[in-house]
Amino acid sequence: MPFLTDHLIEALSAINFAAFAAFGLDKARAERGGWRIRESTLLWLAFLGGSPGAWAGRRLFRHKTRKQPFNRWLLGVTTAQLAGLGLWLGWSMA
Repeated sequence: MPFLTDHLIEALSAINFAAFAAFGLDKARAERGGWRIRESTLLWLAFLGGSPGAWAGRRLFRHKTRKQPFNRWLLGVTTAQLAGLGLWLGWSMA
């Protein structure tokens, strides 16, 4: 079981770093008028487990803070993940 836990932690760390970096990169490109990262890609990174990294990048880089449809989707993804985590924890403690 520690093997799985170690790999899960590594995978979640990597996806959170990727989400955080994607927000920073997209912000830099937005300021320069360059090629942008799709919102769907940012949301997929969050969906795959990178929600903490997405929120941290959003806050630190002050990026996508006024985009209401995007913010609702990010909040929805995070809420679903937290609900799933709560159900998993409740199930595993039973």
